[in-house]
Amino acid sequence: MVLEALVGVKEAEKTPFYVFLLGMLYASVAIFLSLWIFQSEASLIMVFLMVFASLPLIYKTQSFEARKDYDFKPGDNLTRIHINGLKIFMYLFLGFMVAMAVWYIFLPADTVYNLFSSQIGTIKSINSSPSTGQVTSWNFLSTIVLNNLKVLILSVLFSFFYGVGALFILSWNASVISAAMGNFIRTNLANYASTIGFSKFGAYLQVFSLALIRYMTHGLFEILAYLVGGLAGGLISIAMINKHFEGEHFKFIIKDAVDLLIFAVILVFVAGLIEVFITPIFF
Repeated sequence: MVLEALVGVKEAEKTPFYVFLLGMLYASVAIFLSLWIFQSEASLIMVFLMVFASLPLIYKTQSFEARKDYDFKPGDNLTRIHINGLKIFMYLFLGFMVAMAVWYIFLPADTVYNLFSSQIGTIKSINSSPSTGQVTSWNFLSTIVLNNLKVLILSVLFSFFYGVGALFILSWNASVISAAMGNFIRTNLANYASTIGFSKFGAYLQVFSLALIRYMTHGLFEILAYLVGGLAGGLISIAMINKHFEGEHFKFIIKDAVDLLIFAVILVFVAGLIEVFITPIFF
């Protein structure tokens, strides 16, 4: 997509909110095109179109982050130097998620089902799994953590073998979270409308806040973990593409990637703890 030329990597790192708006635009265009041209397979085509539109920006960002390792100086924090790059990934993801959640809320029900059919099926399969009331919290935590670690490993592998392949996993997760949030908001708005009517606007705003708390309290940590893992795999992939197999710089890249992977695993455990022990307190 030509619009990524309007926001370079350096500009994106300085003003990541532009990336958020770009993510919303990419998602909205993907939704329009998938419904218009590929309606029967819109739920998957939408994700692919978002990935294709974002490829140039994400590849440039990963290449820019890889070059930072070659400017590494003793005493620098290898993980901290990638914070701005991770912001670009996170703001793009949030742009995807917000746009898809908004369209989920306001599109007609039949259109929503066609657009998010695969995502709705995924959510149903997750909700049909044993709840915390049927198993101990620690067993449930191990299940959550193991599942999230699998996604993390896929993010690393996709980035390593396909350069920016983790973008597909992140876009898919954004669509699933958006569908869950959109369904939560639509259902509760309908309940409020049937009981108190449309006079109390504050009650409707509360629904949006509850949706964010329910899905993003732990979801942000999960997504950040996948982003960090994808960046780690991408750094090694770019180094190998450029045939940088020797020297101190390659050692720095490997150390950088290992540090990022350790950080990603810690984030997965933190997300699991929040999902199992904190989120159920409110829901």
